[in-house]
Amino acid sequence: MTVVPAGDGTAALICDTCGSDDSAIDTTRDGDLVWPVVIALGWTGSAFSTGPHRCPQCSRTSATPQQSAGESRPAHHSASYNIRTHDDVDVTAITPLADLDAALAERLRDDLMRAAARHRHVVVDLHAAHFIDSAALGLLVRARQEAKQHGATFDLVAPSRFVRTVLHTMRLDSVFRTFPDLRSAVNAMTPAARHR
Repeated sequence: MTVVPAGDGTAALICDTCGSDDSAIDTTRDGDLVWPVVIALGWTGSAFSTGPHRCPQCSRTSATPQQSAGESRPAHHSASYNIRTHDDVDVTAITPLADLDAALAERLRDDLMRAAARHRHVVVDLHAAHFIDSAALGLLVRARQEAKQHGATFDLVAPSRFVRTVLHTMRLDSVFRTFPDLRSAVNAMTPAARHR
């Protein structure tokens, strides 16, 4: 738990990297949802009161000095993603292999934007990503806009409950078409399915 309730409708947001805190969090509006306040204060991380959260200083640096000295980072930061193209229907499927945080979004950015500009259909398979932060969500929105500018589709596959909640909260659930699995998404792109 990285948001500690103060009992009067406020809470302290604690940085998971350096331990600094900000006690200006108003939790009365949306219960456990703290994303609007987190973003306004320059923090990154979870939309909910359960972490991870990073203060503005730690959000600007990708690694602490201890990590630079060779200490291991959390597993979700070292994970990557897969890209697979289904040439028969010109679908590119990008699968993040971990939670979509700012670090993974940064590594994914170029390939995702390139796919959105070059392929008729792009799907992001989120079955392994249970969490998404504001940086990653922003990347998905930009990639969808890029795809739309090129007359392409940009869909999501198997978003977790958390991701669906974030999409709903940010009023993006009607923007992204979602599919339960990759096969359903690819099948929906076939010429026969599109003409039904």
